[in-house]
Amino acid sequence: MSITPAVRAILANYESDNPGVKANLARILMQGRLGGTGKLIILPVDQGFEHGPARSFAVNPAAYDPHYHFQLAIDAGLSAYAAPLGMIEAGADTFAGQIPTILKVNSSNSWATSIDQAVTGGVDDALRLGCSAIGFTIYPGADDVFGMMEEIKEMRAEAASVGIATVIWSYPRGGKLSKDGELALDVGAYAAHMAGLLGAHIIKVKLPSAHIEQKDAQKAYEGSDWSAQSDRVKHVVQSCFNGRRIVVFSGGAAKGEDAVYQDARDIRAGGGNGSIIGRNTFQRKREDALAMLDRLVRIYKGEE
Repeated sequence: MSITPAVRAILANYESDNPGVKANLARILMQGRLGGTGKLIILPVDQGFEHGPARSFAVNPAAYDPHYHFQLAIDAGLSAYAAPLGMIEAGADTFAGQIPTILKVNSSNSWATSIDQAVTGGVDDALRLGCSAIGFTIYPGADDVFGMMEEIKEMRAEAASVGIATVIWSYPRGGKLSKDGELALDVGAYAAHMAGLLGAHIIKVKLPSAHIEQKDAQKAYEGSDWSAQSDRVKHVVQSCFNGRRIVVFSGGAAKGEDAVYQDARDIRAGGGNGSIIGRNTFQRKREDALAMLDRLVRIYKGEE
């Protein structure tokens, strides 16, 4: 496999990383229909942990089967598949080597009252299962975020020591943040920056709104028009070391097709690296999900 100039330029930004980590990043960046472009689409299926199996899969019962998601990601030509331990173990042998996997190593559930996640997998599991990366969620703003930061600091170092990359989901909530503040532009950019500072190779955040939450930050945002989502994406990318880290944006809750496509156009226009999109695909019928993912690939390739 020949590494493209676009991917080589991205890998050059990871100046301290060993060849193993860079090889695994290259596996993701060179995989599937977007391989070599510097753009990514990742299928995440951790919603069963976070929201429950019925809320996640009952609308499309085929999705109860872990093999369904592996095959969907492969057939759609995606960049990687991310899931918790049990989901990846359930298809690890059948689909070995067919698509890069990201082991989600911490999780929560919809009954918990604290804003925190439990560690549910480890670097040893990722290595055993042939994963290219581990994935870890932090909640900037939550009272327990400092413990989460210390956990990922240790796991990130362990993963890097065996050549495995780290993806950080950085989702602001808790503390002094309002509900609107969880998606605020200044808060989202701050959260993305924190993930970069913690050593994330790939940063996953939500698409931000135009709201500015922090009073102390409002002056820094005055005089600019943040009404265009593509400009907000550009600011988040800028906050990730001026684009020196891979940034992907969450698809969020299920929404209409037009909104999904417009999000992708705005991510592309703003210089983001792509989408990590779960419920908006696997909660649709397989043929509809494949059609949606096909169009998203074409959008990221600049074909429409």
